[in-house]
Amino acid sequence: MTTLGRPLDDMQKLVSLSKRRGFVFQSSEIYGGINACWDYGPLGVELKLNVKKAWWDSMTRRPDIEGLDAAILMHPLVWKASGHVDGFTDPLVDCKKCRNRFRADQVSSKTCPNCAGELTEPRNFNLMFKTFMGPVEEDASVVYLRPETAQGIYVNFQNVQTSARRKIPFGIAQIGKAFRNEITPGNFIFRTREFEQMEMQFFVKPGSDEEWMEKWKSWRHQWYLDHGFNKDNLRFHQHGPGELAHYAKSAFDIQFKFPIGWLELEGIHNRTNFDLGRHQEYSKKNLEYFEESSKEKYIPFIIETSAGCDRSLLASLCNAYVEEGEGDDLRTVLRFHPKLAPIKIAFLPLSKKEELSGPTMRLQEEFIQDMKTQYDDASSIGKRYRRQDEIGTPLCVTMDFDSLNDKKVTIRHRDTMAQDRVDMTQLKDYVAQKLKNF
Repeated sequence: MTTLGRPLDDMQKLVSLSKRRGFVFQSSEIYGGINACWDYGPLGVELKLNVKKAWWDSMTRRPDIEGLDAAILMHPLVWKASGHVDGFTDPLVDCKKCRNRFRADQVSSKTCPNCAGELTEPRNFNLMFKTFMGPVEEDASVVYLRPETAQGIYVNFQNVQTSARRKIPFGIAQIGKAFRNEITPGNFIFRTREFEQMEMQFFVKPGSDEEWMEKWKSWRHQWYLDHGFNKDNLRFHQHGPGELAHYAKSAFDIQFKFPIGWLELEGIHNRTNFDLGRHQEYSKKNLEYFEESSKEKYIPFIIETSAGCDRSLLASLCNAYVEEGEGDDLRTVLRFHPKLAPIKIAFLPLSKKEELSGPTMRLQEEFIQDMKTQYDDASSIGKRYRRQDEIGTPLCVTMDFDSLNDKKVTIRHRDTMAQDRVDMTQLKDYVAQKLKNF
């Protein structure tokens, strides 16, 4: 993939393009919007589905990983055992003058960074959304919207292991919604209150955990490279003693260089046997694994890979965004890998006349069952090419009046703008080969 052009240098450019082209909209916008909640438009939902499918296939097509879809609402003791009820908090301060609220660790003095007003003493604020199950709002009916998907995997460890007849080591993958009442959300869709996680928990024998940790670090880093991410925009960050979670033996973030700086894209953690051990303690169920070959019983260690779908989508947009030229000649391109591109191929008749539009639509129909396509006959062909560049379509097919005689169409390539003349009978093979060898 070519890397010519200027990369994204201002997140607001991406926010503007995302709304204009139908990737991401502010939630409830006609009512003034709601903070840190976003809706995915026609192209955004396709891009998100492609990100999830690419991740899901990379996990569940392995012979040692099973899939799961656990419920969002879980028994309240799940969150007591996991530590979220008692420990999933941020220290919070309020300004007595302007009423703005801040995380205590983000304020360096006892005065408000906005108006220099006096701040309150820090108080703990639980990040879980609380609701009630049943018709009566009382303490006995309290449930939580899950703040992560991992716990649904842990409590189903034995269900999956026995039903799928799995031996250690094996993994369980899940994609699902999670909810966190973040104090300081922002930076577009980077940190939101409602988001999707793509998590895989890999259960291993104690003593083999460090080896598996290194393997999963390598595999997850390679996944981003395989899907078109610039290697210079990726790096590992190891959690130091002050960052390491209480349950973790070691932890690494895959960070991406966003226009706003290096930020976490995915976490890879050695969670030891903390999670299964805690659920065994609180549920009173034996969650030990019996290894037939050695006649050993043990609680498995867990290597976790936890990626945010929304962050991965945002990173894919940032990674793909390129500007070329200046002024009226400015060309904005989203250079998606074809697996992620919302639209794979666009069909553009040179004229709206039926003698061209009809055959072009019929040609498009040959591809509809295999990939997401788009038909566009509005405005000049140059403007239509630019529109497809902005939404990241790898290939455009143009039918002109010569096509009616020579039965050939023009294929225009997004990244190089090169054009090939291809026989219509060879078009499907040509497109498949180009997308495969991208």
